[in-house]
Amino acid sequence: QVQVKESGGGLVQAGGSLRLSCEASGRRFDSYTIGWFRQAPGKEREFVTSITWSGSTYYKDSVKGRFTISRDNSKNTVYLQMNSLKPEDTAVYSCAADTVGGGVWGYWGQGTQVTVSS
Repeated sequence: QVQVKESGGGLVQAGGSLRLSCEASGRRFDSYTIGWFRQAPGKEREFVTSITWSGSTYYKDSVKGRFTISRDNSKNTVYLQMNSLKPEDTAVYSCAADTVGGGVWGYWGQGTQVTVSS
């Protein structure tokens, strides 16, 4: 069983920055793909970014150049650095672990609220 926990959300003004952390348990963390998703009020959950075991990264077009995902396998943690935040980035951000490959997000955290004020 893999446990996933996010931290680092909060309230920030437009143009500001936040860093989210996602810690996942498991002896094979370095083999997991970790993804970040977000869900705004009244909207469906959407993919934001992910990082594979090899360090390959993928981003939603609207966050490219503003968000950066990285991982520290020694700490079983993935980070999401969010810069130049916009009000439309306001959402609950959740991270998920794919431990088997193929985009199967089998383990999810509870989520952390990010609110960007205009």
